[in-house]
Amino acid sequence: MENGKNKRGKRPQRKEVKKIRKEPVKEEVKKDPIDDIEEEEEEEQEEVKEEKPNVIQLVENKPAPANLILNPALPPRLPKTQAEKDSQRRLIVVLEGANLETVKTREGFNLLNCDDHAFLLRKQEKDANEARPDITHQCLLTLLDSPINKSGHLQIYIHTVHNVLIEVNPRIRIPRTFPRFSGLMVQLLQKLSIRSSEGAERLMRVIQNPVTKYFPTKCLKIGTEYDAKKLVDIQDYVQANFKGKDEPVVFVIGAFAHGDVKADYLDETISFSSYPLSASVACGKVAFAFEKLWDIV
Repeated sequence: MENGKNKRGKRPQRKEVKKIRKEPVKEEVKKDPIDDIEEEEEEEQEEVKEEKPNVIQLVENKPAPANLILNPALPPRLPKTQAEKDSQRRLIVVLEGANLETVKTREGFNLLNCDDHAFLLRKQEKDANEARPDITHQCLLTLLDSPINKSGHLQIYIHTVHNVLIEVNPRIRIPRTFPRFSGLMVQLLQKLSIRSSEGAERLMRVIQNPVTKYFPTKCLKIGTEYDAKKLVDIQDYVQANFKGKDEPVVFVIGAFAHGDVKADYLDETISFSSYPLSASVACGKVAFAFEKLWDIV
């Protein structure tokens, strides 16, 4: 090779080296936890705006059952400010001692109940009456389907035996079948909140105890028991104590099979039947009494 030439008289080709331009590395900005709280507050403010009925998304990437929707026929929304809580005419029902507990089985997490988990109850030496979530299901169906709820004068809280407090949106439509209700409750107890698939409105959520801090400032809190000393006719009792008064009232009803309501905030405890009634029937009688009082048809 002479003068940089090969045998054929051609110069060797040089390999071109491409210069790679180094882009500046962007530093990741850490998100302040305060921003999450502000976003949560903004979402709560958006709840006041009217939204179209939406389907609940129970499990990620899986459609929710068709009957779990926001009821478009219901106008009520939960009062936000203390002034609204004190001034609005409402019946507040607390389902006390509800048996809502999750249990892990081979099929995954389920709602503990006496029909499907009899072996587990015997193993844990529990009474079958301590696993009756169906009572809560029946009470919710009775209350949410009532005219007093559809007119916007009902608020429901659920307090479980394990001290979990749940707020129920009056616009929710509870599943008619127990298996779907069980899946809904498992979702709620694990994620602490259930929202519509589009929008920020909470349909059910776990809130902080005690339940009394969500009550109006001045309201009568009445407990119900079968063996209470004071036996009354519920319609006469409601007419005598609340006629002409546009103020909220709290009724506490036991959502269990047997036993007494344990609540230390009650002003009075009454019985309105000489016979033991199911919790669902008791809810219906109380709701009907206030429907007659407030002329809700």
